[in-house]
Amino acid sequence: MTHAGQAGRAGRAGQSVTLLLAGCAIALAIAGHGLVGHGLQAVPLPHAQTQTPQPTPLQRLQASIERTTRSVNATWGIYVKSLETGEEIAIDADRQMETMSTIKIPLMIEALEQIKAGKFKLTDTYTFVQADSQPGTGTIQRLDPGAVMTVKDLITMMIIVSDNTATEVLYRMVGGPDAVNARMQAMGLQKTRAMNVPSKWFPVLRSAPTTEQFYRDGKYPFGLSTPREMGRLLELMERGTLVDKESSDLMLRIMRGQLYRTRIPRYVTGYTIPHKTGDFLPYVGDDVGMLEAQGRTIVISVFTGNHFGSGEMLENAIGLVARDVAEYFAYRR
Repeated sequence: MTHAGQAGRAGRAGQSVTLLLAGCAIALAIAGHGLVGHGLQAVPLPHAQTQTPQPTPLQRLQASIERTTRSVNATWGIYVKSLETGEEIAIDADRQMETMSTIKIPLMIEALEQIKAGKFKLTDTYTFVQADSQPGTGTIQRLDPGAVMTVKDLITMMIIVSDNTATEVLYRMVGGPDAVNARMQAMGLQKTRAMNVPSKWFPVLRSAPTTEQFYRDGKYPFGLSTPREMGRLLELMERGTLVDKESSDLMLRIMRGQLYRTRIPRYVTGYTIPHKTGDFLPYVGDDVGMLEAQGRTIVISVFTGNHFGSGEMLENAIGLVARDVAEYFAYRR
């Protein structure tokens, strides 16, 4: 027999087998229907694929925040917590990062702890001398020597306009960064460190070849912390247990007067927002605070670093993160 003949016979045999199998399948199907009709259930075949679980609303919020962070080339650390529901988002929240002026919150805490201990009073006065004047943010440097302020005035200006002269004076009053660090250590905040007073930090910055080189070297941080540890301080403040209830309330009142509003408050409406910024733009832009509304309090702590692009874009991205958080929790109970 020729090869063509063998191939033809094999093809006809294959067709017969196929028809036989098809007939068996039809017969089984008919039998199955008959069985079902007699009260017996046909066993379904297992699905080849299982359904993918749908993300939770909180997971969708985190995904939206991460998309925003990817739109700006920077190192990000973010911590968010609802004090009512306990929901949290932590994105590199335990990374120790440059605080810049957000370290003034721990300094404020130490000042109030010492006031509570009777070392000095909120009503004690300070008389401005030119030797204390520090550059950068703040208004005291522009006053005439001899201007008189209370300790409460110094704390207020240090927070709401990030006054570096007030910061210098308060560091001296409490015993320097070591006193602040001892307090943070006692509270279990191992990564929160006051590193430099303004009178030491600014001269090193001025002597650097460029501000970018100063930042890239990373040898003289103004302060260090993590988004989670800073968020922990804010949570204690909102719960009225940071120093004591009276001090916590005072800190919140001061922080609600914050004048720099280009980050967390940028797109947020319907909330009161006590917060504190930290700046070394374009390299560092931080903002930590709370979103307060009736029945809702959300801690939001955002640190950024290693950013060499537009400072405006960085601030805008922080604003978008805060907006997503605010809108999500506006509908949570």
